[in-house]
Amino acid sequence: MTAPLSFPRQHARTQRFSLGAPRGFAVAPDGSRVAFLRSRTGTDRANLLWVLDLDEGREYAAADPAALLSGADEELPPEERARRERTREGSSGVVGYAVDAAVEIAAFALSGRLFAAELRAGTARELPVPGPVVDPRPSPDGRHIAYVSQGRLRVVPADAAPGAGTDAAGTPGDRSLAEPDGPDVTWGLAEFIAAEEMGRYRGFWWSPDSDRVLAARADDSPVQRWWIADPAHPDREPAEVAYPAAGTPNASVGLALLGLDGSRTDVTWDHERYPYLARVHWSAAGPPLLLVQSRDQRAQRYLTVDTKTGATSTLHADEDARWVELATGSPAWTPDGRLVRVADEGGARRLFVGDRALTEAPLHVRAVLDIGEDDVLFSASGEDLHDIGVYRAWYRGSGDQGGWERVGQRPYPSVSSAVRGGAVTVLSHACLERPGAQTEVVRLEADGGETWLAAVGSYAATPVLATSPRLALSGERRIPCAVLLPNGYQEGDGPLPVLMDPYGGPHGQRVVAAHNAHLTGQWFADQGFAVITADGRGTPGRSPDWEKAIHRDLAAVVLQDQVDALQGLAGRFPLDLDRVAIRGWSFGGYLAGLAVLRRPDVFHAAVVGAPVTDQRLYDTHYTERYLGHPGEDPALYAANSLVGDGGLVGAAEQHRPMMIVHGLADDNVAVAHTLRLSSALLAAGRPHEVLPLSGVTHMTPQEQVAENLLLLQVDFLKRSLGMRG
Repeated sequence: MTAPLSFPRQHARTQRFSLGAPRGFAVAPDGSRVAFLRSRTGTDRANLLWVLDLDEGREYAAADPAALLSGADEELPPEERARRERTREGSSGVVGYAVDAAVEIAAFALSGRLFAAELRAGTARELPVPGPVVDPRPSPDGRHIAYVSQGRLRVVPADAAPGAGTDAAGTPGDRSLAEPDGPDVTWGLAEFIAAEEMGRYRGFWWSPDSDRVLAARADDSPVQRWWIADPAHPDREPAEVAYPAAGTPNASVGLALLGLDGSRTDVTWDHERYPYLARVHWSAAGPPLLLVQSRDQRAQRYLTVDTKTGATSTLHADEDARWVELATGSPAWTPDGRLVRVADEGGARRLFVGDRALTEAPLHVRAVLDIGEDDVLFSASGEDLHDIGVYRAWYRGSGDQGGWERVGQRPYPSVSSAVRGGAVTVLSHACLERPGAQTEVVRLEADGGETWLAAVGSYAATPVLATSPRLALSGERRIPCAVLLPNGYQEGDGPLPVLMDPYGGPHGQRVVAAHNAHLTGQWFADQGFAVITADGRGTPGRSPDWEKAIHRDLAAVVLQDQVDALQGLAGRFPLDLDRVAIRGWSFGGYLAGLAVLRRPDVFHAAVVGAPVTDQRLYDTHYTERYLGHPGEDPALYAANSLVGDGGLVGAAEQHRPMMIVHGLADDNVAVAHTLRLSSALLAAGRPHEVLPLSGVTHMTPQEQVAENLLLLQVDFLKRSLGMRG
């Protein structure tokens, strides 16, 4: 009889219970079918491309990577490996795809090879083109597929097949639209900063008429080079990485309109003043629409492109004394040609169509999901910050007087998302009461309400433990917190050692109404801790002022909120304040390091995972948004770092145990951060533990690594707090 999996092993094997869950939806505008990705089981890493036929009520696989690769293992080209690292993609198989306007053709890459799927027929075939292939995308009319190969932007007819009369590539009509004009130039790919920090993961966009492509040209030659070695394999050459650290040059990014007839028209704007290309939108409702930002991110411009000349005109401008926040899905056009944007105005993050605001507080708009003939579909949080819903707001028609309604209303808080095509919408809901997420297909009625059509099944594994987080607001600032106690804990069992488990920083809300978000915290709680996750100032979802309170002060603000959250909960939960630990990864690792170095009176041990320890070593777009340019105020950078040129920064005299964990192959937060912290601790005579992870990046998808990381952290925390094993 097979022994049941432990939670750490199950958590690792299922990639945090994400495997087997449907995702990556595309809905046909005629409402006949839904395409999506899903693996066959909750432990299978390989995604298939599936189709749900709504007319016949059946699911079928349109692309099976095992069959298409004849059972061979995937071999990822460096460009695809980098793209997956930026998107934090840890699965395999079909991890992404793009469709034509009718959702009849899907294009995707496997092992650097180009495949196209006929979604109606449920068949897929390879198009033999020069490789390795990255980010293939069909034209809206489905007749061509554009893709990137070795920095070149190429295009091939979607119905092409190898045979007599082909060109050197082996496929009729396959040709290059743009060739790199330098060794560090690529066409059609998002540069590092766009993908890592702006949420722009693509570098080319088809015209609505399918006759041209608007493509980004990225030149990395100005960017400094870092070298990431693998000490476990000294025979291998270090990997060269173009990394734009704070205060150093970024990649030079431009745009050009490339015609299938071989024409080229360069797009012009004030690159010196607005070097960041943050968003691109091109639809039949208007000319290409660009969103460009200044380097300090206090100003951005919405530009329209003249497709004949490449000249741009300013349509709208946003400015903020702190920074202008980017929003997913914005800007865009309504079908009748009005600008859709999200902006911080009137104390809220609001949705605008033209000059009219469609939302106001307490809604905090998070993303634009779809734009219909009469309404805008968007996600937002309200007064209950952990409750993230899907909403629709009307900008004309019967709802022209304003207002909004929640889509997929539930009697309990949830975390919801949606994808729409025509009148059909795929809704996914996660909640606290049950693991995973429910996915359903509904038809949104013109005047409000919805009609259920179908469910999309999930094969995700069921966790071996249950969790019931207590959500609470703590302290004068009403800091959102989730508190987890051991399963079976009784009131008379006495106070518990505390484990603070935050991310605690920008773009990282952790206190949410989703069961799976609290599973790891519950496992730590079951080891004998009271686990607290606190979303202090700087985390998203509340208000612009809350989110931007960390401007020019990353360290003190976030640390104080962790202290206040802990102390505010002390009288309400069984907390032993003489034994308080903290753990975190990335920004959470930075916060954990801050906690034990600067507030050892409160925090008694820390697990510091992949921390940013010297702000000068992190990237431009992220760091300069909060701290400005390091050349203008180097003292500010030092004050917000754990280490500086003189060693530890702001550290109290009292020493607390610290375990520092870092992947040696991390190209986002380089291992230099941990090495500098360790060197400074050693110079100060402070014992500490360092756990280097060979071959591991900023993610930890490897099963054994992910499992053992949890076990080693618990062992360290119990030893450090004097707990029994």
